[in-house]
Amino acid sequence: DTASAFLAKRLLGLLFCLGLGKTKVYHERPEMSSPGSRLREGYGGPREIRKVKTIKEKRKIKLMKNRITLKIFTTTLSVLACCAFLPTMQAQLPPEIPGNPDGCYPAFTTAEGCNALHQLLGGIGNTAVGWYSNFLAGDASFNTGVGAGTLALTSRTGVGTEGNSNTAVGTAAMILNLSGSNNTAVGTNALVNNMVASDNTAVGNFALYNNDSTGASLGEFNTSVGNIALFSNTDGDRNTALGSRALPANTTGFENTGVGRSALLFNTEGGDNVAVGIDAAQDNTTGNNNTATGSFALLANGTGNNNTATGFAALGGSAPTDFTTGNDNTADGADALGSNTDGVSNNAVGRSALFSNVAGSFNEAMGVNALAANEGSDNIAIGDDAMLNATGANLNTVVGFVAGTGILTGAFNSYFGAGVAGADESFTTRIADNLPTANGASQCFVGGIWNQTGGTQFVTVNAAGKLGFFTSSRRYKDQIKPMDQASEVIYTLKPVSFRYKAEIEPSRPLSFGLIAEDVEKVSPDLVIRDADGNVNTVRYEAVNAMVLNEFLKEHKKVEEQQARIADLNSRVAKQEATIAQQQKGMEVLTAQFKEQAAQIQKVSAQLEVSKPAPQVVTNKP
Repeated sequence: DTASAFLAKRLLGLLFCLGLGKTKVYHERPEMSSPGSRLREGYGGPREIRKVKTIKEKRKIKLMKNRITLKIFTTTLSVLACCAFLPTMQAQLPPEIPGNPDGCYPAFTTAEGCNALHQLLGGIGNTAVGWYSNFLAGDASFNTGVGAGTLALTSRTGVGTEGNSNTAVGTAAMILNLSGSNNTAVGTNALVNNMVASDNTAVGNFALYNNDSTGASLGEFNTSVGNIALFSNTDGDRNTALGSRALPANTTGFENTGVGRSALLFNTEGGDNVAVGIDAAQDNTTGNNNTATGSFALLANGTGNNNTATGFAALGGSAPTDFTTGNDNTADGADALGSNTDGVSNNAVGRSALFSNVAGSFNEAMGVNALAANEGSDNIAIGDDAMLNATGANLNTVVGFVAGTGILTGAFNSYFGAGVAGADESFTTRIADNLPTANGASQCFVGGIWNQTGGTQFVTVNAAGKLGFFTSSRRYKDQIKPMDQASEVIYTLKPVSFRYKAEIEPSRPLSFGLIAEDVEKVSPDLVIRDADGNVNTVRYEAVNAMVLNEFLKEHKKVEEQQARIADLNSRVAKQEATIAQQQKGMEVLTAQFKEQAAQIQKVSAQLEVSKPAPQVVTNKP
């Protein structure tokens, strides 16, 4: 019919002026200046950042912005010129489609401006202020257009379409909207290309300019506040952009949040990213699930996923390359992981922690400047300046203020305690030891213990290099048998006096002990060898056990001798008692003998008295 033909002609004329397509602005990343022009003092020297730009860069960016503005402004003028000058747009309405007289619009409708609400058919509650504002209103309702060309095509014509409750303020804001509803556009050319998407909010010049559904998603529930914020978004849903040039390149990315100038500047398809701060996550293109809080945080990340950066220039803010790929990193602190590009699964907490790490992975750094210069992997450094000087170190664990500062490229070291600096060594454990010795390997230095060589054994090291203590429980042992004569080898040992070399014991006190090589000749079981099989130390605990066995054997001999002596003493006592009895009997016999002698003497005396006088007898012939 005549009315349909008239509307079709006007729509075709308008689309012809728009070039049958959408204006796109491609953001060309300005080349970075030489490192020398962007120096800033970092944790220990100059480094480059993106905040300071040369005059040439600034001019290039300004020229790029001017080109963008000129291109879009020219397109807008073309649209408006077509509306004003093309014959199809200049044609008068047929008699059967009368225009509404100014000031007499029904159903809570307000219109002010040339051809504003010109084709209102049945909608209610519409407000159109400006040249061709809400031009083809049709039966759409509750739309508000303030500015030339705002909501010009919104008409709610067609099956299942809405086109209601839109608010457009600014020249050409939502000029191409057909059936999208519940949209708010405030700013020149805001939401210009939106046709069917709904529930979007665009505040700012060219905000959400290209938003429209071209794929499976509808480009809905987006919030854009700032100059060209979310400019290129077409199908992305549930994005939030607050700040000039925030998320301007996003096309299909969803559920992103960018707060700050140029936040998520180059993001196109990445989703579920959060960037808060100037240039935060600026280079992110397709990376997902990243969080950047702070100016220049996650600046260089391009396709990396699951990164968290908190602090100025954290996680790639000073990376040597753009559009990096590191994943699963966490940086909390200014310049933490500042140079990271491809490293994965790193955690850095503290200013400049893991600052120089580029591709190292699985590092844990907690403290100001912890692992600041390192590019290795699998390190743990806890404490301010911990492993500060390490560059290519791997698989180290250091805990303590300025601990491990002597490690440069060493590996498999464990340091515990403030000031345990150590040396550039490997396979070394230092605990509360802040007096480093010569480079070592496979050693354990424990403060208050290691320098007690040959003294009381507080800790032990087995043949496998394991720290521990001796256990005497039967449940840990087998092949138990008496030592017997095995302990007699100690009689061939040669104890000596000696002094340790100065690099082992600086004070060099006089010591006493054994020489391991000499002991090994006597009994190989009494020495411990190192990893290369060389004799290293004497098993003094085994020597002590042998000494005890020999002592017990001698003690048994003494006990046996004492038993024999006791038996002999008993026998002697018995003999002495017998002798005493015999002596007593002899004394009785002696007394008897004396008494008998006295009696004999008495009888003899009596006989002598009674003896007759001798007579002389003469024999006569």
